[in-house]
Amino acid sequence: MYLDSLEFLEEERDAWAPFEALAALTDEQLSVPVEGAHGWTGRQLMGHLLAWQDVALAVATELAVNETSATKARSDEEWARRGDAINDEIDATWGELPMTELRERFATIPGQLRGYLTVVPETRWLKHADHQRFFLDETTAHYEEHRPDLEAILAAAGR
Repeated sequence: MYLDSLEFLEEERDAWAPFEALAALTDEQLSVPVEGAHGWTGRQLMGHLLAWQDVALAVATELAVNETSATKARSDEEWARRGDAINDEIDATWGELPMTELRERFATIPGQLRGYLTVVPETRWLKHADHQRFFLDETTAHYEEHRPDLEAILAAAGR
């Protein structure tokens, strides 16, 4: 699907760029539940996407030095066993963060993930079907899935 990691990273960066508009919203705007986003707030959307990027970052960190990732194996097993209950826990956990910390993570985690992916040998993620699918699912495909939520939240905020 991808010729090299740069192609993947550019596509991921372009897919993430619209979500950066959330950072320009006020704390109040990020706290308003939006019907068109399944009742989510901008804050919840930020936390949800960041939580899964954070899992991907942990996997990339492990794959940078190992052929496999214990984090990925645990995450796959837990998702198969518990599914969307994990998202409920993510919502609760990330919802407890102070807004300044959420904003800091929103500004840093996506870049950290891209940075780590540049040092993971391509054979361990880009040329490895299961790992490539994992990174797609946690980034580009995940962003696309939540694009309507983003648009609804931005529209509700007058953006």
